[in-house]
Amino acid sequence: MAVAAFPIGPLQTNSYLIHKTSKAVAIDVGGDPAPMLEYLNTHHLKLEAICITHRHFDHMYGVAALEEATGALVYIPQDDDSLAGTDSGKGGVWGFPPVPEFTAAPMPMGNTIFGDMVCQVLKTPGHTPGGVSLYFPDEHAVFSGDALFYRSIGRTDFPGGDHDTLLRSVKDVLFKLPAETTVYPGHGPTTNIGDEIANNPFCGEFRP
Repeated sequence: MAVAAFPIGPLQTNSYLIHKTSKAVAIDVGGDPAPMLEYLNTHHLKLEAICITHRHFDHMYGVAALEEATGALVYIPQDDDSLAGTDSGKGGVWGFPPVPEFTAAPMPMGNTIFGDMVCQVLKTPGHTPGGVSLYFPDEHAVFSGDALFYRSIGRTDFPGGDHDTLLRSVKDVLFKLPAETTVYPGHGPTTNIGDEIANNPFCGEFRP
């Protein structure tokens, strides 16, 4: 699986394009998707889906433009619907622009196929009520949104956030993945599950 990362938008959200065949999948789109569209055109790829890991404004700024340019279906976790009308969900506060509206379908949970790749959509709430991580077992990769970062975890002081829930998501879901699994987070550098089990300072007593 090829993974192209684009840190875009006002908070430099890691926006990803992944593909194994001519069908590509976008994961989170934090800003102007122009570099993502250029990549799709250069590699002669058709964007099949746009997957949003959680409903926070900095992960959705470019969704409407990418949807319009490609016609790809947008999937967003249904358990985050309660955030749609909040400042953290729609933007437009703290000096940030509002999120352009887009059409989305509920994220399929459990086993599914995105871009000809087997994906397990894992519930990893805590940063938001409905946050998910996208695990591609055949590719040894998980896209963790803002649940797990390199040596850190997501903040939980926004509406719907819960610190203990997030720690359980990390311990009981993400830390159960194979140690060699590469973690592609919503912000910052990549890491892997084994390294975070051993070294993430936020997990402490919650280590498996």
